[in-house]
Amino acid sequence: MLSFSELKEFLDQKAEEFNNPNFIESDPIQIPHRFSKREDIEITALIMATIAWGNRKSIISNGEKLLSLTGNQPHEFVMNYDASRDFKFVHRTFNEIDLDFFFRSLQRVYSDSSLEQLFASHTDHPGQRGRIIHFREQFLKTEHEGRTEKHIANPLKGSSAKRINMFLRWMCRQDNKGVDFGLWKSIPMSDLHLPLDVHTGNVARKLGILKRTQNDWSSVEEIQQTLVQLDPKDPVKYDFALFGLGAFEGF
Repeated sequence: MLSFSELKEFLDQKAEEFNNPNFIESDPIQIPHRFSKREDIEITALIMATIAWGNRKSIISNGEKLLSLTGNQPHEFVMNYDASRDFKFVHRTFNEIDLDFFFRSLQRVYSDSSLEQLFASHTDHPGQRGRIIHFREQFLKTEHEGRTEKHIANPLKGSSAKRINMFLRWMCRQDNKGVDFGLWKSIPMSDLHLPLDVHTGNVARKLGILKRTQNDWSSVEEIQQTLVQLDPKDPVKYDFALFGLGAFEGF
């Protein structure tokens, strides 16, 4: 087992290795990186993060279809979206019914305030968990079918909220390497949590920083205890290290 200093040196090195523009080429984050307008980035990032499970090439391919559907102007498309429009879209279990809801809910959100505002602090549930709970409650206020709720993580039911945590990393992390956008200032980087998935979970267990066998919110909190010790200001930078070790190096 690595000592704390050895673990920090190893993960710092791997985070530095994978946190660079080359990471974008094979990652779903490449889709929002095609835009410079804040709202275009936010909209594509939220939807890309939501469908980010399964084969990465398939995720990116469906991201291309999303851009085509919106005429490469996501914000303008959303603000002028007509729910009667007929279109087809499918990524695994996420289909046009779910995407229609996202378009309608985003239209309401941007008409009233902003997407960032939906992640405002939650008085009933503190911290990052509370922000995600608040977002879910507010986003689902738009009329929707029950099937769509499974695509928006619910930490109250133990979900690790992998895709929302990834979206928040993209939006909030001040990244001098040019991968994450750092558009939102209302959430400090120190609060960002790991997007826990199969790769990051398995590597974390092999390194001894996760004991739980489930990839749930309790596991996210368990890993966070170590990550904030390794880097109190930027704990989620280790997502690059843990994911890269698992996905690219088969650690």
